[in-house]
Amino acid sequence: MIFKNCTFYNEFFEKEFGDIEIENGIIKQIGILAKEGRDMSRLILIPGFVDIHIHGCGGGDASDASKESLDIMSKELARHGITSFCPTTMTLSQNRLVDIVSLTAKYESKGAKIAGINLEGPYIAISKKGAQNGNYIRKGSLDEFNELYTAGDEKIKLITIAPEAFESDEFIKNVSKKCTVSIGHSSANSKECKRAVDCGIRHATHLFNAMTPMTHREAGIAGTVLDDDRVMCELICDGGHICPAVLRNAFDMLGEDRAVVVSDSMRGAGLGEGEFELGGQQVFVKKNGGYAVLSDGTIAASITNIHTEFKNLIRFGIDFKTALKSCTINPARAIKEDNKIGSIQTGKCADLVFLDENMDIKEVYINGILA
Repeated sequence: MIFKNCTFYNEFFEKEFGDIEIENGIIKQIGILAKEGRDMSRLILIPGFVDIHIHGCGGGDASDASKESLDIMSKELARHGITSFCPTTMTLSQNRLVDIVSLTAKYESKGAKIAGINLEGPYIAISKKGAQNGNYIRKGSLDEFNELYTAGDEKIKLITIAPEAFESDEFIKNVSKKCTVSIGHSSANSKECKRAVDCGIRHATHLFNAMTPMTHREAGIAGTVLDDDRVMCELICDGGHICPAVLRNAFDMLGEDRAVVVSDSMRGAGLGEGEFELGGQQVFVKKNGGYAVLSDGTIAASITNIHTEFKNLIRFGIDFKTALKSCTINPARAIKEDNKIGSIQTGKCADLVFLDENMDIKEVYINGILA
């Protein structure tokens, strides 16, 4: 398959014009090719979006431990240009988590492909649990993690912990050799956060949400990770979890290489108003609501997707290159999958999204196949 006359964003995320040849799901050649192909001159080509923190959408949820739910999610995500994702668990019992990661590791995608598994908890702080179920919060255990890592066929790519909630130094040092360790759902102060980063934490889960804030006297988690070039930071860019002014400030500090846009969406994403389940708890999406909430009004999860967030970022004033990298190559790099996905480059998966001049999706290709 050859796409001719493409206006696309190359591996350096600079605009380029040329042809792209795909063979066996991989980008074979990029350039001006003396071959026939399909004329794509009226469209804009970008890499497929990568969502590394998503619980559910379209009625499916990763924590269902159900092939049918993963089918729903992968098909729904593909419609929105998300070509790779990490199904994300909630804080649940060990037996339940084993079931989830075992099934997810064996799943063969019907749409967007699974780039890995994300464990959000259960080793978090009760004071910052947000919509996580407090009944299952517990101290970090290497034995538990190793059981999950094995059950998940070593496909766990990310885990969120609260380092101050248990003696976490050795846990971080050991687990960071197998996957990315993230700080989140945590009440750590700046000193505790810095210690955790020194031990190997390299990621922050949904920046500003469920963590200690930055103030003029104490950096908290938010200020500490923003100030440390070793740490990549997730941002939910639905306009509700973080206000646009704060997003602009965060992107100024993070630059173009450290921001990771995530949806953190739940099963109600795309379904409108209603009552849904998240980690064994009731959550509600209200009419014209921007996100899901618990019965007491606590923000539970988003109902957005990466494509919508990408358009939001442009509307909020984030430059195109930074917005695109934060939705594609940066999340891929955060889970160490950037050698396969996240950019348009020879030898990488042919995960491609064609947009019109309004940034609306026209066609999506996953491993070179039209979704």
